[in-house]
Amino acid sequence: GRKKKQKERRRKEKKKEKKERRREKEGNKDMAPRGFDASISTAELQSHSSREDLWISINGKVYDVTEWLSSHPGGDIPLLSLAGQDLTEAFLAFHPASAFTHLPQFLIGTLSDHHTISALSANYRKTLSDLKKAGLFKKDLSIYYRIFAAIALMLLLSVSGVLLSDRSSVHILSAVLLGCVWSQCGWIGHDAGHSPLLNKPYLDRAIALLVGNCVSGISISWWKRNHNAHHISCNSLEYDPDLQYIPIFAVSTKLFSSMYSYFYDRKMSFDPVARLLVSYQHLTFYPVMAIARINLFAQTVILLLSRKTKIKNRGTEICGILFFWAWFLSLLSCLPSHWERAAFVLVSFAVTGIQHVQFCLNHFSSPVYHERPDGREFALAQARGTLNLTTPPWMDWFHGGLQYQVEHHLFPRLPRHNLRKVSSVVKPFCEKHGLPYTCVSFWEANVMIIRTLRTAALQARDWSKPVPKNLLWEAINSQG
Repeated sequence: GRKKKQKERRRKEKKKEKKERRREKEGNKDMAPRGFDASISTAELQSHSSREDLWISINGKVYDVTEWLSSHPGGDIPLLSLAGQDLTEAFLAFHPASAFTHLPQFLIGTLSDHHTISALSANYRKTLSDLKKAGLFKKDLSIYYRIFAAIALMLLLSVSGVLLSDRSSVHILSAVLLGCVWSQCGWIGHDAGHSPLLNKPYLDRAIALLVGNCVSGISISWWKRNHNAHHISCNSLEYDPDLQYIPIFAVSTKLFSSMYSYFYDRKMSFDPVARLLVSYQHLTFYPVMAIARINLFAQTVILLLSRKTKIKNRGTEICGILFFWAWFLSLLSCLPSHWERAAFVLVSFAVTGIQHVQFCLNHFSSPVYHERPDGREFALAQARGTLNLTTPPWMDWFHGGLQYQVEHHLFPRLPRHNLRKVSSVVKPFCEKHGLPYTCVSFWEANVMIIRTLRTAALQARDWSKPVPKNLLWEAINSQG
C-alpha cells in the first residue's frame, strides 16, 4: 500500500510539473484576447509610472495594474519601483508559472517598439527555465521538519531553564537559546516569504505567522514588504530600505546629500546629529547590531498601526504580536531580579544580532547606485549589489543557506538547500556575461564592512563641508 501511494504521489507531481511548464509556455506567448490590437510605445509606457496610473510591460505586453497595486501579494513598493518599465526578468524571478494566469485581466495592449532582448536576459531566462526543469525549485520538507524540531527543542529548553532553575548561568544559557530560536525563525520566515513551504495558502500563512509574529514578535507582512523592496532595488540608495539607516549608518558619502527615500516616503536628512553618529559608525556598528531587534519591533508596530498601507489579515497579525509580548513578558517576570531580566533581554537580542550582521555583510560593502532600478538590468543589478561568503557545508544552518547571496538574488524562489548546488551554474553564468561574482570568507566580509563604514565615517568628520539644509530649514526660510 505504501509503494502504491508513493507511485500515485509521483504521478501527481509529474502531472503538476507538466501543467506548470504549460502555463509558463503560455505566459511567453501572445496572451492578448482575440481582436485586441492596441499598440503602445515605450515612451507612452514610461509616462504611466505613478501610484494613480501604473503600467508595466512583460514579454512585450502592456498591463495596467493601477487597481492591483494595493492587492499585490508582494506589496506595492516593487511595482512602484519598476512602474512604466519592462520587468519581465523580475516577474519570472519572483512568481511561479501560475501567476501568468492573472495577467490577461490587466492587459491593455502590445509594445509597438519592443526590442529584441539582450543576450544576458535571454540566457537568464533559459537558466531559470533549466533550473525549474531540473527540479531544483522543489523544497525538501524533511529539512524544514528537522529545523522546526530544533526550534521547538531550543524553545522548550529556554523556557524550562527560566522556570525550573534558580541559577543565573542557566538563565543566561536560556537567553542564548532563545536568541538561536529567533535566528532560525528568521530564516524560516525568509523562506516562507519568498515561496510557499507546503503550497497550501492557509497552512503557509499559519507557519509564517507562527515563526514571525507569535514566536519572534516581528510582523511577517512588514518583512515581506521590506524584503521584496530590497530585492527589486538591490543597493539603490534611494529605493533599497536595507541601505537607508540614516542617521545611524551611511554606507556611501552620497547619503550625505539628504536624498529622498522612496520606501519610507520621506527625506533622509543628513543633519548635525546624523553627521555626529555616522562619524563613529565603524565603532558603533556591532553594538547597534546587538540591539537592532528593537528597531524591528518598532517597525512592526508602526506598520500594523498605520492606515496608509493595506495589510492583509491585519487583525490576525496584531493578535500574533500581542501573543508574543504576552508570553515573552511573562517569561521575563519569572526571573528573580531586574538585572537578570535586563541581562536576559540583552543576551537574547545580542545572539540574534549576529543575524543582523549577516544581513549587512552581503550588501554594505558591495557597489551602490544613485538612481531608479532598471527592470531591463535585473540580473546585472542583483549580481553587482551583493557578494557570497565561502563556508563549509556544515555551516549552512548558521547562514540559513543565504551565504550564497548572488544565487539567492538571481533566483529568489530557489530553496535554501539548493543554493549551494546551483553555484556551479551561476558562477559560469556570471563569468560569461561579465557580471561580478565575489566570494569572501565570513571574516573578510566583516573586515570589508568595517572598512566601508570607516571610510564614510572619516569623510563625515569633515566639518568644513556644510550640512545640507533640511526640510525644517527650508520651511522656515522659504519666504526669506
